[in-house]
Parts: sequence; structure tokens; C-alpha cells
Amino acid sequence: MRNLPPLNALKAFEASGRHLNFSRAADELGVTQGAVAQQVRSLEEILQIKLFHRQARGLSLTDEGRAYLAPIRRAFDMMAEATENLSPQDVVATISSTPSFATRWLVPRLGYFAQDHPDIRLRLDASNTLANFQTDGVDIAIRQGKPPFGPGLVSVPLFSAELIAVCHPDLASGHSPIQSPADLINHVLLEDTHGQWPLFLEAALGEVPVSGLKTMAFSQTSLAIDAAIAGQGIALANREFVAGDLEAGRLCQPVSFATPVQEGYHVVTQRTPRQAKVAEAVRNWLIKQVQEASSPVQAETKVNCHGNQNAL
Repeated sequence: MRNLPPLNALKAFEASGRHLNFSRAADELGVTQGAVAQQVRSLEEILQIKLFHRQARGLSLTDEGRAYLAPIRRAFDMMAEATENLSPQDVVATISSTPSFATRWLVPRLGYFAQDHPDIRLRLDASNTLANFQTDGVDIAIRQGKPPFGPGLVSVPLFSAELIAVCHPDLASGHSPIQSPADLINHVLLEDTHGQWPLFLEAALGEVPVSGLKTMAFSQTSLAIDAAIAGQGIALANREFVAGDLEAGRLCQPVSFATPVQEGYHVVTQRTPRQAKVAEAVRNWLIKQVQEASSPVQAETKVNCHGNQNAL
């Protein structure tokens, strides 16, 4: 059996010894000043040693109190460390991306990350405003554009951007079927803030129709895709963003024409990340997701829209 004083008395002494003030010790321990003073007096009676000189402006340790405080403080530090080691803190990695990338590509895959890296917890910052690695605590950023993305930053390609027209299968084969790119203009064209429909139509038709276009505008690509799934019109989308919807038959690609976008998606990190191993693990996982994605999407989408392999 260990001959130990009460733990609360030791806590009161240790806190009072650090602050040299009963009031501050009481604030730290969440008790009254009188309770701390009483615990210290009780400890002094048990030890039969005076630990503090009580003074008008605070406390000072006696020689015995100073000698006793150091090992008691080490003992509390060791207990705190042992407790923390039983419950290690989560490693948190923050990913910054646009809302559309997060919604259409990243979020459906986060469950796989949790399986592959149970020791890393992801925090997703989805915003159209560029995040700052320094002030926002970002570890990884997904950016569409051309490198370099800024001083002190490095990037690796994630996937290239290719725009395709997508719609609900019923729309493609309805009362105004879509058999060629020219048929697209007979339907509502779902626009996002990138405004790519004029470029897409010019590439597909050789010209941009100047009249008769029916459009519906959205602030985000993901909203335009959701509207297409709901049968509201035809959206332009990055093929990677709608691969799952095409495979599941929620969307189809009514025409095989596609137009590449020069600005692809990249994984961006600091040249010297604050969590180097964590940033590397997240980056490698993102790239692995692209590499493992199914590739024969185009062939499947032709069947989805028209039920044969001869769709345009």
C-alpha cells in the first residue's frame, strides 16, 4: 500500500505552487478559493510541514514546499502523458476544393479513404474562394488550371478535363429525340458559371446558333448536373464528374462528341507541407482513385441513351 495524501489536496497544492495564488489555482481547478486553501491546509496537516508562506500579495513556497512541488509536478505530467498515449489525437488533413468537385467526385469516395487510412480524419473545405495554405490550415488543394499555382506550391496532375453533354435517358429518346449534335439546340441547355455551351456548340456544329437557344443558368456545375438528372435539360459536365451517374443510368450521353478543356485538375500541396507524410498519403490516395476508376464509360453511355451501339 502506498502512503499517499488525497489526490485533490495534491492537485490544489500543485496548482497553487505554479500560480503562487489560491484564486488563480481555484479558477484552473473549477472550485472556490476557499476550497483550494482548505485542501492545502489539509495537506500541510497530513505532512506536518508548512508548504507556503501566506503573504498579503500572494504566496511564496517554503524550502520544503519548493522541494516537494518539483516531484509532484513531474508525477502529474507523467499521468497526463500516460492518459494521452492511451487516446492518441486524430490526425486531421484538410482538403480544399470547389463545391462541384467535392459534390460530384470527392464526397462519393470519402468512405474508401476512411477504410484505407483509418488513422487520418479528413476535413473538407468546399468553396469557390481559393484557400490559403498558411492561414486556413489547408494540407491539400484540388485546383483546375495550369501550373504553377503559386510560389512555394507544387502540383501533380489528377485528371484532364473533357466536357460531354449529358441528360436523362427519357429526354434523349422523348418527343424530340437527340440523334446528332444539331438536335441539342431543341432542348433547354443547362448553363453553369463557366459558360461553355457556346464553345461546345461551335466545336460540334462549326458555328454558334445566335437565336432560339433556351437556357437555364446555375451558380455551380453540380446544380446543373442535378437538373439534368431531374430531366430539366442538357448539361455540360466533366466526364469524371458524371461517370457514376452514366453507369447507373441516371444520365446518358446522347451524342458522342466531346471537347477537351485545356485546364485540367491538379493536386496542389506546399513544397514543404506542415504534415508531409499526411499530405503525401492523401495525394497518393487521390491519384489512386483516378487510376482505379473504370475506363469504358463512353461505350456504356451510348447504350444508355439509345439502346444500341450506333448512337452518335
